[in-house]
Amino acid sequence: MLNFGIKAFTTIFMRFPSSKLPDVKTSIFSVMSKLAHEEGAINLSQGFPNFGADNDLLALVNTAINEQNNQYAPMPGIYSLREAISEKIAAAYGRTYHPENEITITAGATQAIFTAIAAFVKQDDEVIVFKPAYDCYEPAIQLYGGRVVPIQLKGEGFKIDWDEFKKKLTAQTKMVIINTPHNPSGSILLESDMLQLQKLLKNTDIILLSDEVYEHIIFDGLHHESAAKYADLATRSLICASFGKTFHVTGWKVGYCLAPKNLMIEFQKIHQYNVFSVNHPIQIGIAKYLQDANTYLSLSNFYEKKRNLFLSAIGNSRFKFLPSKGTYFQLLDYSSITDLSDIEFSKQLIKTHKVASIPTSIFNLNNADNKQLRFCFAKTEDTLSRAADILNKI
Repeated sequence: MLNFGIKAFTTIFMRFPSSKLPDVKTSIFSVMSKLAHEEGAINLSQGFPNFGADNDLLALVNTAINEQNNQYAPMPGIYSLREAISEKIAAAYGRTYHPENEITITAGATQAIFTAIAAFVKQDDEVIVFKPAYDCYEPAIQLYGGRVVPIQLKGEGFKIDWDEFKKKLTAQTKMVIINTPHNPSGSILLESDMLQLQKLLKNTDIILLSDEVYEHIIFDGLHHESAAKYADLATRSLICASFGKTFHVTGWKVGYCLAPKNLMIEFQKIHQYNVFSVNHPIQIGIAKYLQDANTYLSLSNFYEKKRNLFLSAIGNSRFKFLPSKGTYFQLLDYSSITDLSDIEFSKQLIKTHKVASIPTSIFNLNNADNKQLRFCFAKTEDTLSRAADILNKI
Protein backbone atom coordinates (compact mmCIF):
# COMPACT_ATOMS: atom_id res chain seq x y z
CA MET A 1 0.00 0.00 0.00
CA LEU A 2 1.29 3.43 -0.94
CA ASN A 3 1.80 5.81 1.96
CA PHE A 4 1.98 9.42 0.79
CA GLY A 5 2.92 12.13 3.24
CA ILE A 6 1.38 15.61 3.06
CA LYS A 7 4.40 17.02 1.26
CA ALA A 8 4.42 14.27 -1.34
CA PHE A 9 0.67 14.59 -1.91
CA THR A 10 0.95 18.36 -2.35
CA THR A 11 3.80 17.95 -4.82
CA ILE A 12 1.82 15.48 -6.92
CA PHE A 13 -1.35 17.58 -6.79
CA MET A 14 0.47 20.75 -7.86
CA ARG A 15 1.68 19.08 -11.06
CA PHE A 16 -1.87 19.23 -12.42
CA PRO A 17 -2.71 22.57 -14.05
CA SER A 18 -5.92 24.50 -13.48
CA SER A 19 -8.66 24.38 -16.11
CA LYS A 20 -9.03 26.95 -18.88
CA LEU A 21 -11.81 28.61 -16.85
CA PRO A 22 -10.48 28.52 -13.28
CA ASP A 23 -12.50 31.51 -12.07
CA VAL A 24 -15.92 30.33 -13.29
CA LYS A 25 -18.19 29.57 -10.36
CA THR A 26 -21.36 27.51 -10.03
CA SER A 27 -24.23 29.12 -11.95
CA ILE A 28 -26.42 31.47 -9.88
CA PHE A 29 -29.40 29.48 -11.16
CA SER A 30 -28.08 26.31 -9.56
CA VAL A 31 -27.19 28.13 -6.34
CA MET A 32 -30.61 29.72 -5.89
CA SER A 33 -32.56 26.61 -6.89
CA LYS A 34 -30.55 24.47 -4.47
CA LEU A 35 -31.26 26.93 -1.66
CA ALA A 36 -34.94 27.06 -2.63
CA HIS A 37 -35.13 23.27 -2.46
CA GLU A 38 -33.41 23.15 0.92
CA GLU A 39 -35.74 25.81 2.35
CA GLY A 40 -38.95 24.50 0.74
CA ALA A 41 -39.46 27.82 -1.05
CA ILE A 42 -41.67 28.56 -4.06
CA ASN A 43 -39.15 28.50 -6.89
CA LEU A 44 -39.57 31.45 -9.26
CA SER A 45 -35.82 31.52 -9.90
CA GLN A 46 -34.99 29.05 -12.66
CA GLY A 47 -36.64 29.61 -16.00
CA PHE A 48 -38.72 26.55 -16.57
CA PRO A 49 -42.46 25.82 -16.31
CA ASN A 50 -43.91 23.83 -13.43
CA PHE A 51 -46.73 22.57 -15.65
CA GLY A 52 -46.76 19.83 -18.26
CA ALA A 53 -46.33 19.84 -22.02
CA ASP A 54 -49.17 19.26 -24.47
CA ASN A 55 -50.27 15.62 -24.41
CA ASP A 56 -50.42 15.63 -28.21
CA LEU A 57 -46.68 16.38 -28.37
CA LEU A 58 -45.91 13.70 -25.79
CA ALA A 59 -47.97 11.18 -27.76
CA LEU A 60 -46.09 11.96 -30.97
CA VAL A 61 -42.73 11.42 -29.26
CA ASN A 62 -43.94 8.21 -27.58
CA THR A 63 -45.11 6.92 -30.95
CA ALA A 64 -41.71 7.67 -32.47
CA ILE A 65 -40.04 5.75 -29.62
CA ASN A 66 -42.39 2.79 -29.96
CA GLU A 67 -41.78 2.70 -33.71
CA GLN A 68 -38.09 2.12 -32.90
CA ASN A 69 -36.69 5.46 -34.05
CA ASN A 70 -34.09 5.16 -31.33
CA GLN A 71 -30.76 5.19 -33.14
CA TYR A 72 -28.60 8.13 -34.19
CA ALA A 73 -30.31 10.87 -36.13
CA PRO A 74 -28.46 12.51 -39.04
CA MET A 75 -25.78 14.96 -37.88
CA PRO A 76 -27.68 18.15 -38.89
CA GLY A 77 -31.01 16.74 -37.70
CA ILE A 78 -33.78 14.84 -39.46
CA TYR A 79 -34.81 16.42 -42.73
CA SER A 80 -38.52 16.64 -41.90
CA LEU A 81 -37.78 18.80 -38.84
CA ARG A 82 -35.39 21.04 -40.73
CA GLU A 83 -38.03 21.39 -43.43
CA ALA A 84 -40.70 22.28 -40.87
CA ILE A 85 -38.39 24.90 -39.34
CA SER A 86 -37.69 26.38 -42.78
CA GLU A 87 -41.41 26.74 -43.42
CA LYS A 88 -41.97 28.27 -39.97
CA ILE A 89 -39.24 30.87 -40.43
CA ALA A 90 -40.41 31.78 -43.93
CA ALA A 91 -43.95 32.31 -42.68
CA ALA A 92 -42.88 34.31 -39.63
CA TYR A 93 -39.99 36.40 -40.95
CA GLY A 94 -40.13 36.22 -44.74
CA ARG A 95 -36.76 34.56 -45.22
CA THR A 96 -36.10 31.04 -46.47
CA TYR A 97 -33.34 28.91 -44.97
CA HIS A 98 -32.61 25.80 -47.01
CA PRO A 99 -33.26 22.63 -44.97
CA GLU A 100 -30.31 20.91 -46.60
CA ASN A 101 -27.47 23.21 -45.56
CA GLU A 102 -28.70 26.21 -43.56
CA ILE A 103 -30.39 24.61 -40.52
CA THR A 104 -28.91 22.43 -37.77
CA ILE A 105 -30.78 20.80 -34.89
CA THR A 106 -28.88 21.28 -31.64
CA ALA A 107 -28.91 19.98 -28.08
CA GLY A 108 -30.64 23.11 -26.87
CA ALA A 109 -29.88 26.75 -27.66
CA THR A 110 -26.96 26.89 -25.21
CA GLN A 111 -25.13 24.26 -27.26
CA ALA A 112 -25.91 26.22 -30.42
CA ILE A 113 -24.49 29.39 -28.88
CA PHE A 114 -21.38 27.61 -27.60
CA THR A 115 -20.79 25.96 -30.97
CA ALA A 116 -21.16 29.26 -32.84
CA ILE A 117 -18.59 30.90 -30.57
CA ALA A 118 -16.25 27.88 -30.80
CA ALA A 119 -16.45 27.90 -34.59
CA PHE A 120 -15.53 31.53 -35.14
CA VAL A 121 -13.86 33.16 -32.12
CA LYS A 122 -10.07 32.94 -32.12
CA GLN A 123 -7.33 34.20 -29.82
CA ASP A 124 -7.66 37.96 -29.13
CA ASP A 125 -10.85 38.35 -31.18
CA GLU A 126 -13.23 40.87 -29.63
CA VAL A 127 -16.86 39.95 -28.98
CA ILE A 128 -19.37 42.63 -28.00
CA VAL A 129 -21.79 41.49 -25.29
CA PHE A 130 -24.68 43.58 -24.00
CA LYS A 131 -25.05 43.51 -20.22
CA PRO A 132 -26.96 42.22 -18.33
CA ALA A 133 -26.22 39.09 -20.31
CA TYR A 134 -27.19 35.45 -19.97
CA ASP A 135 -24.27 33.73 -18.30
CA CYS A 136 -23.32 31.22 -21.01
CA TYR A 137 -21.87 33.78 -23.44
CA GLU A 138 -18.73 35.03 -21.72
CA PRO A 139 -17.18 31.74 -20.53
CA ALA A 140 -17.36 30.36 -24.08
CA ILE A 141 -15.68 33.48 -25.47
CA GLN A 142 -12.92 33.26 -22.86
CA LEU A 143 -12.46 29.54 -23.45
CA TYR A 144 -11.47 30.21 -27.05
CA GLY A 145 -9.17 33.11 -26.22
CA GLY A 146 -11.54 35.88 -27.20
CA ARG A 147 -11.94 39.20 -25.40
CA VAL A 148 -15.34 40.20 -24.07
CA VAL A 149 -16.22 43.82 -24.85
CA PRO A 150 -19.18 44.59 -22.56
CA ILE A 151 -21.74 47.34 -23.11
CA GLN A 152 -24.28 48.04 -20.37
CA LEU A 153 -27.89 48.41 -21.49
CA LYS A 154 -29.28 51.76 -20.41
CA GLY A 155 -32.20 52.91 -18.28
CA GLU A 156 -35.35 51.18 -17.08
CA GLY A 157 -36.06 50.00 -20.62
CA PHE A 158 -32.60 48.38 -21.04
CA LYS A 159 -31.84 50.19 -24.28
CA ILE A 160 -28.70 50.02 -26.42
CA ASP A 161 -26.68 53.22 -26.66
CA TRP A 162 -25.83 53.03 -30.34
CA ASP A 163 -23.21 55.80 -30.12
CA GLU A 164 -21.38 53.78 -27.49
CA PHE A 165 -21.75 50.65 -29.60
CA LYS A 166 -20.23 52.38 -32.62
CA LYS A 167 -17.22 53.46 -30.56
CA LYS A 168 -16.65 49.88 -29.40
CA LEU A 169 -16.35 48.53 -32.95
CA THR A 170 -12.72 47.94 -33.89
CA ALA A 171 -10.68 46.03 -36.44
CA GLN A 172 -10.54 43.21 -33.87
CA THR A 173 -14.34 42.90 -33.48
CA LYS A 174 -15.18 39.37 -34.64
CA MET A 175 -18.70 38.96 -33.26
CA VAL A 176 -21.63 40.78 -31.68
CA ILE A 177 -24.12 38.87 -29.49
CA ILE A 178 -27.71 40.07 -29.15
CA ASN A 179 -30.59 38.56 -27.21
CA THR A 180 -34.18 39.49 -27.98
CA PRO A 181 -36.56 39.08 -26.21
CA HIS A 182 -34.00 39.67 -23.51
CA ASN A 183 -33.19 37.56 -20.47
CA PRO A 184 -33.14 38.75 -17.69
CA SER A 185 -34.79 42.15 -18.35
CA GLY A 186 -37.79 41.12 -20.47
CA SER A 187 -37.03 43.97 -22.89
CA ILE A 188 -37.05 43.63 -26.68
CA LEU A 189 -35.18 45.10 -29.62
CA LEU A 190 -37.37 47.19 -31.91
CA GLU A 191 -37.24 47.55 -35.68
CA SER A 192 -35.33 50.82 -35.21
CA ASP A 193 -32.70 48.96 -33.17
CA MET A 194 -32.26 46.26 -35.78
CA LEU A 195 -31.95 48.82 -38.58
CA GLN A 196 -29.32 50.71 -36.60
CA LEU A 197 -27.42 47.49 -35.94
CA GLN A 198 -27.61 46.59 -39.62
CA LYS A 199 -26.30 50.02 -40.62
CA LEU A 200 -23.34 49.87 -38.25
CA LEU A 201 -22.31 46.33 -39.23
CA LYS A 202 -22.72 46.87 -42.98
CA ASN A 203 -19.49 46.60 -44.99
CA THR A 204 -17.78 44.71 -42.16
CA ASP A 205 -16.95 41.02 -41.69
CA ILE A 206 -18.44 40.98 -38.19
CA ILE A 207 -20.59 37.96 -37.34
CA LEU A 208 -23.87 38.43 -35.48
CA LEU A 209 -24.91 35.76 -32.98
CA SER A 210 -28.60 36.29 -32.31
CA ASP A 211 -30.07 34.51 -29.28
CA GLU A 212 -33.80 34.32 -30.04
CA VAL A 213 -34.94 31.56 -27.70
CA TYR A 214 -38.01 33.55 -26.58
CA GLU A 215 -39.05 34.48 -30.13
CA HIS A 216 -42.66 33.36 -29.59
CA ILE A 217 -43.11 34.98 -26.16
CA ILE A 218 -43.72 38.67 -26.76
CA PHE A 219 -46.48 40.90 -25.40
CA ASP A 220 -48.69 43.96 -25.81
CA GLY A 221 -49.20 43.56 -29.55
CA LEU A 222 -45.47 43.88 -30.26
CA HIS A 223 -43.59 41.71 -32.75
CA HIS A 224 -40.35 39.80 -32.59
CA GLU A 225 -37.65 41.43 -34.70
CA SER A 226 -35.60 38.44 -35.78
CA ALA A 227 -32.25 39.00 -37.45
CA ALA A 228 -33.72 36.87 -40.25
CA LYS A 229 -36.00 39.78 -41.24
CA TYR A 230 -33.09 42.05 -42.21
CA ALA A 231 -31.22 41.24 -45.40
CA ASP A 232 -27.70 42.32 -44.45
CA LEU A 233 -28.00 41.02 -40.89
CA ALA A 234 -29.23 37.65 -42.17
CA THR A 235 -26.11 37.21 -44.32
CA ARG A 236 -23.86 37.49 -41.24
CA SER A 237 -26.08 35.90 -38.56
CA LEU A 238 -26.22 32.65 -36.68
CA ILE A 239 -29.68 32.57 -35.10
CA CYS A 240 -30.23 30.28 -32.11
CA ALA A 241 -33.65 29.12 -30.93
CA SER A 242 -35.16 26.68 -28.45
CA PHE A 243 -38.02 24.19 -28.67
CA GLY A 244 -37.64 23.68 -24.93
CA LYS A 245 -38.76 27.26 -24.25
CA THR A 246 -41.50 27.17 -26.87
CA PHE A 247 -43.11 23.85 -25.96
CA HIS A 248 -42.59 23.77 -22.14
CA VAL A 249 -40.02 20.96 -22.39
CA THR A 250 -36.74 22.55 -21.29
CA GLY A 251 -35.44 19.17 -20.11
CA TRP A 252 -35.51 17.79 -23.65
CA LYS A 253 -32.67 20.16 -24.63
CA VAL A 254 -33.58 20.50 -28.29
CA GLY A 255 -33.07 23.69 -30.27
CA TYR A 256 -31.76 24.79 -33.63
CA CYS A 257 -29.40 27.15 -35.40
CA LEU A 258 -30.07 29.05 -38.64
CA ALA A 259 -27.30 30.51 -40.78
CA PRO A 260 -26.38 31.04 -44.43
CA LYS A 261 -24.58 28.10 -45.97
CA ASN A 262 -21.05 29.52 -45.68
CA LEU A 263 -21.45 30.04 -41.92
CA MET A 264 -23.35 26.81 -41.34
CA ILE A 265 -20.57 24.74 -42.91
CA GLU A 266 -18.17 26.04 -40.26
CA PHE A 267 -20.76 25.65 -37.47
CA GLN A 268 -21.29 21.98 -38.36
CA LYS A 269 -17.57 21.27 -38.28
CA ILE A 270 -17.72 21.87 -34.52
CA HIS A 271 -21.23 20.50 -33.96
CA GLN A 272 -20.32 17.09 -35.42
CA TYR A 273 -17.63 16.59 -32.78
CA ASN A 274 -19.14 18.08 -29.62
CA VAL A 275 -22.64 16.62 -30.08
CA PHE A 276 -22.88 14.97 -33.51
CA SER A 277 -26.62 14.33 -33.34
CA VAL A 278 -29.65 15.10 -31.20
CA ASN A 279 -32.41 12.93 -29.67
CA HIS A 280 -34.03 11.16 -32.62
CA PRO A 281 -37.60 10.38 -31.46
CA ILE A 282 -38.05 13.87 -30.02
CA GLN A 283 -37.06 15.36 -33.37
CA ILE A 284 -39.71 13.25 -35.09
CA GLY A 285 -42.38 14.28 -32.59
CA ILE A 286 -41.57 17.99 -32.88
CA ALA A 287 -41.49 17.85 -36.68
CA LYS A 288 -45.06 16.55 -36.73
CA TYR A 289 -46.20 18.88 -33.94
CA LEU A 290 -44.97 21.93 -35.87
CA GLN A 291 -47.44 21.23 -38.64
CA ASP A 292 -50.03 23.08 -36.54
CA ALA A 293 -48.71 26.65 -36.31
CA ASN A 294 -51.05 27.41 -33.42
CA THR A 295 -48.79 25.33 -31.17
CA TYR A 296 -46.36 28.26 -31.09
CA LEU A 297 -48.36 31.23 -32.37
CA SER A 298 -50.65 31.07 -29.33
CA LEU A 299 -47.73 31.25 -26.90
CA SER A 300 -47.60 35.03 -26.52
CA ASN A 301 -51.22 35.20 -25.42
CA PHE A 302 -50.71 32.26 -23.07
CA TYR A 303 -47.79 33.89 -21.23
CA GLU A 304 -49.18 37.42 -21.39
CA LYS A 305 -52.10 36.22 -19.27
CA LYS A 306 -49.65 34.78 -16.74
CA ARG A 307 -47.64 38.00 -16.67
CA ASN A 308 -50.80 40.05 -16.14
CA LEU A 309 -52.04 37.73 -13.41
CA PHE A 310 -48.74 37.96 -11.53
CA LEU A 311 -48.40 41.74 -11.83
CA SER A 312 -52.03 42.32 -10.89
CA ALA A 313 -51.61 40.07 -7.86
CA ILE A 314 -48.60 42.07 -6.58
CA GLY A 315 -50.11 45.46 -7.43
CA ASN A 316 -50.42 46.39 -3.75
CA SER A 317 -46.89 45.30 -2.84
CA ARG A 318 -43.91 47.58 -2.27
CA PHE A 319 -42.12 46.21 -5.33
CA LYS A 320 -41.90 48.47 -8.39
CA PHE A 321 -41.85 47.26 -11.99
CA LEU A 322 -42.19 47.93 -15.70
CA PRO A 323 -44.20 45.10 -17.30
CA SER A 324 -42.03 42.64 -19.20
CA LYS A 325 -42.25 42.99 -23.00
CA GLY A 326 -41.21 39.41 -23.68
CA THR A 327 -39.80 36.16 -22.23
CA TYR A 328 -41.44 34.65 -19.15
CA PHE A 329 -39.43 36.77 -16.72
CA GLN A 330 -40.35 39.87 -14.75
CA LEU A 331 -37.92 42.20 -12.98
CA LEU A 332 -39.05 43.63 -9.65
CA ASP A 333 -37.37 46.66 -8.07
CA TYR A 334 -37.14 46.31 -4.28
CA SER A 335 -35.38 49.62 -3.51
CA SER A 336 -38.40 50.81 -1.48
CA ILE A 337 -38.09 47.80 0.81
CA THR A 338 -34.43 47.44 1.84
CA ASP A 339 -30.88 48.58 1.16
CA LEU A 340 -29.59 44.99 1.16
CA SER A 341 -27.67 43.89 -1.93
CA ASP A 342 -29.70 41.89 -4.42
CA ILE A 343 -27.76 38.73 -3.55
CA GLU A 344 -28.38 39.18 0.18
CA PHE A 345 -32.04 40.09 -0.30
CA SER A 346 -32.72 37.18 -2.65
CA LYS A 347 -31.29 34.78 -0.05
CA GLN A 348 -33.39 36.45 2.65
CA LEU A 349 -36.48 36.02 0.48
CA ILE A 350 -35.81 32.30 0.29
CA LYS A 351 -34.87 31.70 3.91
CA THR A 352 -37.38 34.00 5.60
CA HIS A 353 -40.25 34.35 3.13
CA LYS A 354 -39.91 31.12 1.10
CA VAL A 355 -39.90 32.63 -2.40
CA ALA A 356 -36.92 32.19 -4.74
CA SER A 357 -35.77 34.68 -7.38
CA ILE A 358 -32.54 35.54 -9.21
CA PRO A 359 -30.37 38.55 -8.30
CA THR A 360 -29.50 40.48 -11.46
CA SER A 361 -26.24 42.16 -10.44
CA ILE A 362 -24.34 39.04 -11.44
CA PHE A 363 -25.29 39.72 -15.08
CA ASN A 364 -24.41 43.44 -15.07
CA LEU A 365 -21.23 45.22 -16.04
CA ASN A 366 -19.01 45.31 -12.93
CA ASN A 367 -21.80 43.48 -11.08
CA ALA A 368 -23.70 46.77 -10.67
CA ASP A 369 -26.49 46.32 -8.13
CA ASN A 370 -29.68 48.05 -9.27
CA LYS A 371 -31.83 46.49 -6.53
CA GLN A 372 -33.67 44.27 -9.01
CA LEU A 373 -34.64 40.61 -8.83
CA ARG A 374 -35.79 38.39 -11.68
CA PHE A 375 -38.92 36.29 -11.18
CA CYS A 376 -40.13 33.56 -13.55
CA PHE A 377 -43.89 33.55 -14.21
CA ALA A 378 -43.90 30.32 -16.25
CA LYS A 379 -45.82 28.73 -13.40
CA THR A 380 -49.34 27.58 -12.61
CA GLU A 381 -51.87 30.18 -11.48
CA ASP A 382 -51.86 28.64 -8.02
CA THR A 383 -48.07 28.97 -7.74
CA LEU A 384 -48.13 32.59 -8.90
CA SER A 385 -50.97 33.46 -6.53
CA ARG A 386 -49.21 31.89 -3.54
CA ALA A 387 -45.97 33.69 -4.38
CA ALA A 388 -47.82 36.99 -4.82
CA ASP A 389 -49.48 36.62 -1.40
CA ILE A 390 -46.03 36.35 0.16
CA LEU A 391 -44.55 39.28 -1.78
CA ASN A 392 -47.48 41.51 -0.80
CA LYS A 393 -46.62 41.02 2.87
CA ILE A 394 -42.98 42.07 2.59
